[in-house]
Amino acid sequence: MRFDPPLIAATLIRRYHRFLADVRLASGAVVTVHCPNPGRMAGCCTPGSPVRFADSGNPKRKLRFTWELVHTGITWVGVNTLRANAIVREALAAGVIIELAGYPEVRPEVRYGAHSRVDFLLTRGSSRCYVEVKNVTLATAGCAMFPDAVTGRGLTHLHELAKRVAAGDRAVMVYLVNRDDCDRFAPAAHIDPAYAAGLAEAVAAGVEVVVYAARVRPARITVARRIRHVRVE
Repeated sequence: MRFDPPLIAATLIRRYHRFLADVRLASGAVVTVHCPNPGRMAGCCTPGSPVRFADSGNPKRKLRFTWELVHTGITWVGVNTLRANAIVREALAAGVIIELAGYPEVRPEVRYGAHSRVDFLLTRGSSRCYVEVKNVTLATAGCAMFPDAVTGRGLTHLHELAKRVAAGDRAVMVYLVNRDDCDRFAPAAHIDPAYAAGLAEAVAAGVEVVVYAARVRPARITVARRIRHVRVE
């Protein structure tokens, strides 16, 4: 996924009220940007960090600018959770995610379950594969972890996917590690033990877990490689 128009460079001053951040431009001007990430963003919101943000070009929008990337001192991280589906869809079209290859039809945002929408419904004839995508930014010592805050909604998605497997369909959780300094993945049980337990139950019920790392650069984010070392508690 290429950023067009190009992102704007700045330095993070502070993130606050979850969805707001102040950044300083090279000119010294300070602007407020929308932070499209409801998590804690541990390790990704340190004041003084280099950031990149997008300009919507719409002066009538309440917050014209959107925070996209941050550099942790080691790597760029894609913090905009709303970009994850677009990145994964591009990877699906390119056949990069081999576990999900061979489905000629890809439909986004399809209603299923009680009150949910699946990120992607893949079909091949009568075969159906339900795919949920999660954006992962949290990492410790090379281990990517999800979630970085308690997520009741994420737990509901796991339950809904397990129901699809019970109904005879295929269901896959795709964790997009939106940084390229990790070689392992595990649920963040220390942050949300209910989600970690729910993931283990979902896997036991037949839900598949697929983890891929992205190559994040200021101009473009692409799905780069599969993370094979996945631990599900």
